[in-house]
Formats: sequence, C-alpha cells, structure tokens
Amino acid sequence: MGGANGKEEVNGMEEAQVFEGVSRRNFIKGVVAGGTTVYAAGYLFRQNGVTLAQAAAPGTVERLITLRVNGQDRPVDVMPQETLAMTLRYKLGLTGPKLGCDRAECGACTVLLDGVNHYSCSIFTHQVRGREVTTIEGLAAADGTLHPVQQAVLDETGFQCAFCAPGFIMSMVVMVRENPNPTRAEAAQALSGNLCRCGDYNKILNSAMRAAEYSRRA
Repeated sequence: MGGANGKEEVNGMEEAQVFEGVSRRNFIKGVVAGGTTVYAAGYLFRQNGVTLAQAAAPGTVERLITLRVNGQDRPVDVMPQETLAMTLRYKLGLTGPKLGCDRAECGACTVLLDGVNHYSCSIFTHQVRGREVTTIEGLAAADGTLHPVQQAVLDETGFQCAFCAPGFIMSMVVMVRENPNPTRAEAAQALSGNLCRCGDYNKILNSAMRAAEYSRRA
C-alpha cells in the first residue's frame, strides 16, 4: 500500500478506530455519567420538596386546572398554549364543537362563555378558568328535552352535512335570547359569524326563524 491511495486508506482506518472508540467506550461512559447527573439533580430537588417540573422557569402556568363545563366542574391537564377547542374535544370528549378553519373564521367551534358566543379555537383554555363554558352537549334539559333551537333545527332539517350545525345552533341560542322576534335580515346578521360549507343558508335561516318562534312560546 503506497502513494496517495495508501495514505487515504490508512487515514480511513485511523478514523474508523477513533469513531469505534468513541461509540463503544467514551460515548457509553458519557451517557452513564449524564444519566447519573440528571438522577442526582432530581434527587436533590425531591429532597428539598420541589420536583423538576415545579422548578421550571418563572412565568409558567399551572397545568392541572378545573373548568366549569355544562354545569359540571371538570378537572383537566392543560398545556399552557392549548386552545379551548382542543381541550373540549380531546381532553373532555365533547366533540360538539368542530375544528373547521382553526383560525376564527368559520364558527364551527362556537361555544358560550358566560352566555356569550365565542370561537373556542381562538381562546386559550387557561383564560376561561372561573367562567361558565357551554357546548351544544349542554343545551338539552336533564330529562332529554331539546332546547327550542335544537328542536327547530330538527323540525326544519336545516342543515345538509351538519358539520357547521353545532356552531350555528350556539349562535342561534344567543340570538333568540337577545332578540326573540327577529326579522330574517336580523337573523342573518346575528349568524354572520358562522359559515356553512354547503351553502345551505336558506334552510338555516328557516331554522333560525322557527327557533325564535319556539323560544317565544317557551
């Protein structure tokens, strides 16, 4: 073995030996040493009554919180930047609020916060602590009697695919409470924050007008 090619082969063998040495001995020793350090730090924090999670940087928020949802207190583990829509659907199993645009445009995720309709995709869960959250699952009475708005939508078969229906229904609930005798134009304005991907607005407005009629009777 000689010349440039021989030198390259020798250098290649030397590099392989160095790499093998690191991976087999030094690397393993480093991992063991690192793991020991982490364990020791954790033990030290526990000895002082503080966990590693509690020793996080200042400004962090408590993750285990209690939400008031549909008249019940629900404990839930929430990430700092988790939206209310994600918490309701994937932590509490309330899949009525739908994730459509996820940017406060379609209204499919609409819920009520203290009786006011809000896009749940655009508010952090931590922001609603101490407030009353109502989803479409919480509209019917305890005996199963539908809310007047729900009954009106059912009677008018007001939606085609119905993906947007929960959001529209929550907005209708606020509409009939604030204006129990709306004109069709006023109903359209009240529901303008919700979009129907099927474009079935005529039947939706029929449902809204019937909902107002049922609410006046109630």
